[in-house]
Amino acid sequence: MRISTWIRQHLAALRALLVMTVILGIAYPLLVFVVAQLPGLHDRAEGSLVEQNGKVVGSSLIGQAFTDGKGAAKVQYFQTRPSNAAPAADPATGASAIPDGYDPASSTFGNMGPESIVDTLDPKDPKQNKLSLLSTVCSRSQAVGALEGVDGARPFCTSGGVGAVLAVMGPRDSHGTVIDPTAVISVNEDSRSTKIPFLAFYEGVAVQPAKAGQDYSAGQIVPIRGTATAETPVPTDAVTASASGLDPNISPAYANIQVARVAKARGISQDQVRTLVAAHTQGRDLGFLGEPRVNVLQLNLDLDGKYPFRG
Repeated sequence: MRISTWIRQHLAALRALLVMTVILGIAYPLLVFVVAQLPGLHDRAEGSLVEQNGKVVGSSLIGQAFTDGKGAAKVQYFQTRPSNAAPAADPATGASAIPDGYDPASSTFGNMGPESIVDTLDPKDPKQNKLSLLSTVCSRSQAVGALEGVDGARPFCTSGGVGAVLAVMGPRDSHGTVIDPTAVISVNEDSRSTKIPFLAFYEGVAVQPAKAGQDYSAGQIVPIRGTATAETPVPTDAVTASASGLDPNISPAYANIQVARVAKARGISQDQVRTLVAAHTQGRDLGFLGEPRVNVLQLNLDLDGKYPFRG
């Protein structure tokens, strides 16, 4: 290749680089910035921030915890749905500054599906047990039920708030079903904390709680439905996180079971609280997209403005 040809090719490449840099690196970002300043778009472009008394208190698009900093719900506030976001660490101490998650820099998903029904029991520390999706839902439903004064029982959950799942040991038939159980283990009930399993006997065999570190994968996994009805007063969004783990909204059903608690804490009537809930309830987008929802941050701020907590 002649040197003149080589030079022309590189000059062409350099011109293309400069032109694309001007278009994509300067002109396009500048255009987006200008469009974002138009009325009706500026607030969203800035993060849909919510201010109170001149101070930013959150975003209408990102959920946040209304707890005491140790994970306990503040009774005067509506609670949002659970978060999958990892706790944010305090740079000074390394401790969790947001123990309930909701760190927008750690938005994530739970990565567990319907088949996640068996817990992983830590052999050293029961507090480090890794809960399955089923046990996570069971424990959350029990906690919400206790907080709101409703029945938190759900199908396939034990009264202790874990998944009601058995590992049945014994010979199997051609379909893989155990035909003559020799041992039955409640795989989500840790023997260090549970002495009496949720079910005494299964097909005539005494049920035993699980021992941490023991492998029960050889057993047939059998979920036990129990007597709880599917129509639980604790709605799904109260016990599961959204895909982003930072949903700022809850369903009207979840808001409704919190009305009595909030009204009592603030010393007002339930009708007064319901009026505010209705005012902050949005319908389906375009009348058919999504589900009705209540923005928790805006509702709680309105409560503070109209009916300050005196506790």
